[in-house]
Amino acid sequence: MESHLDRECQDDPDHEATVVYGGYPVKDFDHLCEIVHENLEDEHSSWRGRMAEGTVAAFQRRLDAGRQRIRHLIWGRDAEHPERHRIDWEAAQVSVIDIHGLHDRAKRFVTGVVIKRLFEEKERRGTRLPLTFLVLDELNRYAPREGWSPIKEVLLDVAERGRSLGMILIGAEQTASEVERRIIANAAFRVVGRLDTAEAQRSEYGFLPAVTRARASILKPGSMILQQPHIPIPIQIRFPFPSWATRAEEAAESGADPFAAFSAD
Repeated sequence: MESHLDRECQDDPDHEATVVYGGYPVKDFDHLCEIVHENLEDEHSSWRGRMAEGTVAAFQRRLDAGRQRIRHLIWGRDAEHPERHRIDWEAAQVSVIDIHGLHDRAKRFVTGVVIKRLFEEKERRGTRLPLTFLVLDELNRYAPREGWSPIKEVLLDVAERGRSLGMILIGAEQTASEVERRIIANAAFRVVGRLDTAEAQRSEYGFLPAVTRARASILKPGSMILQQPHIPIPIQIRFPFPSWATRAEEAAESGADPFAAFSAD
């Protein structure tokens, strides 16, 4: 399916948010899904290949399920003021993409598209500078040890070739043993917080001496173990406690002047 779409669709010269199939623009995601259904329902279509009827029906059900979850994210030509929804890669600014309110499929879609576009942009420039830092939470969700996904392939490219392009991946996860091995192997810096005793015995933590592994199971909040290429042994560090509220219940009551204590008498 992916190869057919890649081969038979071209970029729309009149609009960058759509593609052209069969000489006609695909206006939105619903339109694209209808094209896929039409080709799969044709018994003589090359899109079906040798797939059994049950396999085709299962794929169509999954496509329709995903269609309901992500259709609101793909506007195509119907987007109003599209310039407001673009990420300016050349602005050298911090961009935070909040996806916590999306369905799991929509989260993976947004993450995959952003990473792929960012990687393609760095390849197009052909220069390392300015450096780009990609911070991805719950890395094991997008690059799991088992299975395959388009996001996983892109993240492998970033981990293996991103450094030469000036794209640095910073991944955070609870258990490194659940992340793809090739991504872990390409990590130059490793930061370990408090570990479960069983997790600490996994091979992914082989860079830690036995004594340090035991210490990792009793680390206090804010304490971490850092392994980096300039010092041959892991060192324990302490992350400073933030001077601002990190939870709603920690915030001061509205109206209070946080700088009142520093005002002159």
